[in-house]
Amino acid sequence: MTLVADNMVAGYRRGTPVLDGVVLTVGPGEIVGLAGPSGCGKSTLARVLALLLAPWAGTVTIDGEPARGVRYRAPRAQRTAVGVVFQQPRMSADPRLTLDEIVAEPLLATGRGRDAAWEAQLHDRVGLTAELRNRRPHEVSDGQLQRACVARALVLRPRYLVCDEMTAMLDASTTVALVGVVSAQADEGTGVLAVSHDEELLAVWARRVERPWARHLSPTV
Repeated sequence: MTLVADNMVAGYRRGTPVLDGVVLTVGPGEIVGLAGPSGCGKSTLARVLALLLAPWAGTVTIDGEPARGVRYRAPRAQRTAVGVVFQQPRMSADPRLTLDEIVAEPLLATGRGRDAAWEAQLHDRVGLTAELRNRRPHEVSDGQLQRACVARALVLRPRYLVCDEMTAMLDASTTVALVGVVSAQADEGTGVLAVSHDEELLAVWARRVERPWARHLSPTV
């Protein structure tokens, strides 16, 4: 049972692939680091594995089943199997919602309804106090908003979590706190792909670090 990118080719304009022949596997309870310089394709691979970007060729497989579509064209069971945390929380959060509503948003979008007990657990895990939960994004720091985004990514209990430069905009204390949350989630069986250009962070966070573009990609793309 794994999340697999097999012989992946992907990009944003035809004829110039960002990924070419990339293979990557994330197992349950495993934290896999994805390292490389800016522009080498880390975020592109993260988006493909999170079913947010359709590959040109190759296959994404979730626990033995090939992905059938991306975004809302993918079956609900597949698109909710992979949670994702982005680098810039302000670009991924609805500014009209409170942090409490941001965390619960996926539950409502999938028709599951609010789950007060589970949401409260997640609030505690990521460090969202009652005062913070009632604020909107413009009333909190990047780190506080990212705490809500991590909880949002976990609220559907995904089997895999993609963290795309999750800590790039955070201070040291928030980085330690959220890396701890994600690591604890892996201990509970969630497979994690930790994307970062910070090699020192990956050295202590990930159980193995992959650089799949070393043979396939041009860092200038």
